[in-house]
Amino acid sequence: MSAKRDRPWLMRTYAGHSTAEASNELYRRNLAKGQTGLSVAFDLPTQTGYDPDHILARGEVGRVGVPVAHLGDMRKLFQDIPLDRMNTSMTINATAMWLLALYRTAAEEQGADPALLQGTTQNDIVKEYLSRGTYVFPPEPSLRLTTDMIAYTVHHVPKWNPINICSYHLQEAGATPVQEIAYAMSTAIAVLDAVRDSGQVEQDRLGDVVARISFFVNAGVRFVEEMCKMRAFTRIWDKITRERYGIADPKQRRFRYGVQVNSLGLTEAQPENNVQRIVLEMLAVTLSRDARARAVQLPAWNEALGLPRPWDQQWSLRIQQVLAEESDLLEYDDIFTGSHVIEARTEELVRDSLAEMARIEEMGGTMAAVASGYLKSELVASHARRRARIESGEEKIVGVNIYESTEPSPLTADLDTAIMTVDPDVEARVIASVQEWRAGRDDAAVRRALDELKRTAEGDGNLMIPSLACARAGVTTGEWAGALRDVFGEYRAPTGVSGAPVAVPAEETGGGELAEVRRRAAATAADLGVGRLRLLVGKPGLDGHSNGAEQIAVRARDAGFEVVYQGIRLTPEQIVSAAVAEDVHCVGLSILSGSHAELVPDVLRRLRDAGAGDIPVVVGGIIPSADAAALRAAGVAAVFTPKDFGITGIIGRIVNEIRIAHKLDPLEVPS
Repeated sequence: MSAKRDRPWLMRTYAGHSTAEASNELYRRNLAKGQTGLSVAFDLPTQTGYDPDHILARGEVGRVGVPVAHLGDMRKLFQDIPLDRMNTSMTINATAMWLLALYRTAAEEQGADPALLQGTTQNDIVKEYLSRGTYVFPPEPSLRLTTDMIAYTVHHVPKWNPINICSYHLQEAGATPVQEIAYAMSTAIAVLDAVRDSGQVEQDRLGDVVARISFFVNAGVRFVEEMCKMRAFTRIWDKITRERYGIADPKQRRFRYGVQVNSLGLTEAQPENNVQRIVLEMLAVTLSRDARARAVQLPAWNEALGLPRPWDQQWSLRIQQVLAEESDLLEYDDIFTGSHVIEARTEELVRDSLAEMARIEEMGGTMAAVASGYLKSELVASHARRRARIESGEEKIVGVNIYESTEPSPLTADLDTAIMTVDPDVEARVIASVQEWRAGRDDAAVRRALDELKRTAEGDGNLMIPSLACARAGVTTGEWAGALRDVFGEYRAPTGVSGAPVAVPAEETGGGELAEVRRRAAATAADLGVGRLRLLVGKPGLDGHSNGAEQIAVRARDAGFEVVYQGIRLTPEQIVSAAVAEDVHCVGLSILSGSHAELVPDVLRRLRDAGAGDIPVVVGGIIPSADAAALRAAGVAAVFTPKDFGITGIIGRIVNEIRIAHKLDPLEVPS
């Protein structure tokens, strides 16, 4: 046994929705239930630097998190929550500096000493280019924002974790354990090199920087492998910080990480099975004392269906509490010490991860590997291979491709009440609120603050100082980001689709499913008198979860389609213009943020107005059944949700919809 019972990890639930007031009420309820830290989910306009009344924010306000457009929203978000006694994690990246400026200012208004503030800003922009998609600026200016913020917090908010190197979304985008370790560690090297080379932190204080860097990782259902991954992370971080940066204090070299367990593996089919998946994934990061997470947040069983309700979040919190309070887990030293199985797999992961890190270093480091498209293409290819294994049955998922028969579930008897829905009128209220905020502030002070922000951005001063001045002057999120866009420009990251290799060989003469879809696509193209069918894959709005869209694009390409895919963050107008200009045969829209009810009908209207209303439109995403019925009634040809895991089958459906739209006879399936 341990000399004393180990301290439990911080227990969080990832939460925020609708408005700052509604989210504040949810936070206070969760804290009353025993949650020991806050994890703030921001909506997509906040994450990507737009105000609620910007055209790209339409349909996205308050959907996947809370809108925070200015200091007034931050005050409301944490009303009656003493920030000097709270540990707050903020999942925010491109606009992390801005949200920390608002948070610190709100804390000061409460009378809190900034030196006492504890928490984390994710602030890992690299993974945004690779997986999550909420980047704003090009890589180099983005790295400067991160560097400036780290330097500022070390001197002025010393208990704050200014960056949370995030491999969570890399696994969601298809990363293997080796890729997850290597890409996250290479990102950490890029950040530490930039801070060291900036001259803003003295060499003898670099250990303070290392000590405040934390990591946010993913734990999948292969819990033995995931536990070994965490042990490998720990060893590599100790090696890097000791050998590359000369950090002598082992406490400063400690690998500090929090976890959200895997949401990618949660299923829409038989969603009750997600509970045991979540438990297994949690065990991967809690069983091993030497590599135990210091903060854990669990998804809810119904996240593949839609937005979890407060009760669903409570259930996830109780899973953690039962393990920590009822079991004897925290009473023992590491129970895997001496296991030759664990040691062998850990060493294998260390070796392979260091080799991949060396390959990235040879390319010029992480930023160069991002710009070249190498990292993104590797993730897209890895994810395509995983999807192919699921479709073939090589990788088994209970309720999806094995043991599919099921009794009716009382949990989903009424699907429309099994998730929480956001009131569509929320957006109008939030827009009115931000307009009222702008009308009531000192415009001259706002202009002065924004001008100083731009001047600093054009020079080499620390951007945190003018950002704090902007927060105090009443600048909005969109104005802060807009000023920096004027100086730094915007950026479109490589999609990784064109460089991804074929994941499912199409047997030209065999009877494989993809070979048959290729035959039908070629026959349909011949019937229409074109060389190849053309599919536009579009992501309207601000949803940056592009994994599904990329996999559809890659598989359609492999099935013989010409694919038009311009990446994320497009307006309905841009999508329709591209569809008409490219003379496509089908438009496929991917939306996971919940904005489908607003954006899809707009695409349909614009296609009709452009005289292209006969182009079939298919939609994929996390779409409740009632919404799916409404979309089909509006004219959508087909709706695909997570239960439609067979991508080749989806491409086959698209071929069928093209034939129906052109009034072609059905193709016979060879016997």
